[in-house]
Amino acid sequence: MPTPHRSPRPPHPRTAPPQRRPARQPGAKAARPAGRNGRRKPPPRWGMRIVTGLSVLVLGAGGIGHAVVSGLETGIDRVDPFKDMKNRPAGGHGMNFLLVGTDGRDKISPADRKKYRLGGAPCHCTDTLMLVHVSADKQRASVVSLPRDSYAELPEHTDGTTGKKHSAHPVKLNAAYAEGGPHLTVRTVEQMTGVKIDHYLEVDFTSFMKTVDTLGGVEICTAKPLKDAYTGLDLTAGTHKLDGGQALRYVRSRHLDGAADLGRMQRQQRFMAALIKQTTSSGVLMNPVKFQDVASSMLESVRADKGFGTEQMLELGKAMRGFTPSSSEFASVPLEEEGFQVKGIGSTVKWDAEKSRKMFRALREDRPLAPHVPKQPRATLVDVAPEQIRVQVYNGTSKDGLGQDVDEGLRSTGFRTTRAPLGGGTGELERTLVSYDPRWDRSAKSLAAALPGCELRAVKGQGGTMKVTAGSDFTEVQRVKAEDPQRGEFGTVTGDQVVCP
Repeated sequence: MPTPHRSPRPPHPRTAPPQRRPARQPGAKAARPAGRNGRRKPPPRWGMRIVTGLSVLVLGAGGIGHAVVSGLETGIDRVDPFKDMKNRPAGGHGMNFLLVGTDGRDKISPADRKKYRLGGAPCHCTDTLMLVHVSADKQRASVVSLPRDSYAELPEHTDGTTGKKHSAHPVKLNAAYAEGGPHLTVRTVEQMTGVKIDHYLEVDFTSFMKTVDTLGGVEICTAKPLKDAYTGLDLTAGTHKLDGGQALRYVRSRHLDGAADLGRMQRQQRFMAALIKQTTSSGVLMNPVKFQDVASSMLESVRADKGFGTEQMLELGKAMRGFTPSSSEFASVPLEEEGFQVKGIGSTVKWDAEKSRKMFRALREDRPLAPHVPKQPRATLVDVAPEQIRVQVYNGTSKDGLGQDVDEGLRSTGFRTTRAPLGGGTGELERTLVSYDPRWDRSAKSLAAALPGCELRAVKGQGGTMKVTAGSDFTEVQRVKAEDPQRGEFGTVTGDQVVCP
């Protein structure tokens, strides 16, 4: 019997507001984020939003003139993360980018910080790390999120600022940037994944809102209302076109339900897929003026390795003119344990050794992470997956075979029907009826979406099986699908599975 799908309880209120750090004085050096022994509270995880947008531009420069892209390249700040690096993994097929998002809000006005609840001063520390693999045929991009709190062991290194030598030691993954910048971050990721990094891209989120606005907004769909008092997000169920400020709230929110960071990660993936759809379908990639506006907004805050320039952007872009959400796949590293306690470090997340090795081997061998899913007709988004809902169908009319038609229609869109419809009495029911136990109200709403115009009737004590009595008004079953799709072996989804239908 399925677990009751009830409306989520509101999150517990925060006990205290975040601490604000004093603003940096002109000419002063930026404070380094806390290392393995520091106590500084980690920043909100915002970098992914800029990383996702940048990846779209990197993959979509096709059709834009060499002069335009060359002009954009001159504004990129350069870094050398591969200097004197030894004992690196062997190169595989395709190209691998390490995208690093940092917490930077220097260019956001105090008024906008307050409006969008962005907290205090930036900490200039790692926010998000993503490994992006572009296939050798340039037809697929695999994006793997590396949790910032992942348990990691830093290799032996010398502090670039103080010159102090450090032996290998355990940390959270984001501490690699805090202790050794891009160079140590690349070394640590390569050591953990066995994947050779070809290019390094680092951005902050200051241009995120402007970029979304330049694109004309991004369309997001939700099967249930989304409201987070901490970020100010307030969306009704349905389709919304988010401007830059709304998009920032959407991807920051983690107080919407019990899923917390997992739910936020899934919403970030959904946003990234929607951003790809908007970018590739709006004509921006074929319009030099529009492309320059969008790319300039993004690249003004980028740092990249010296080898990533005009030719690389054009090579990728020309090969990916037909790039669509279905060409992209999103995953995160499989975890063995959350809340893995490490003395002196605190709570970390520990990767599943066997599954993560399998995932990164697939990247090295240039194989897709997501299983092939045949293209499906358009479907209405619902809160509860039809595969989780059990249904008994009744024929409420004298029409022979109506119950069988309804049963087969519901089963074809995923509902767990009994495959044995029953008679519904001697009456002639005009309007299709769905009866349900109030404890399963969310499941009932998902079922009702597949039967437009039906009557919903709560029946206490009915249990977890929904009852559908087909009326003479029935014409066909409307296809529905879950907002959070069934994921593959590595929790992978393709972009077309999570964009608006």
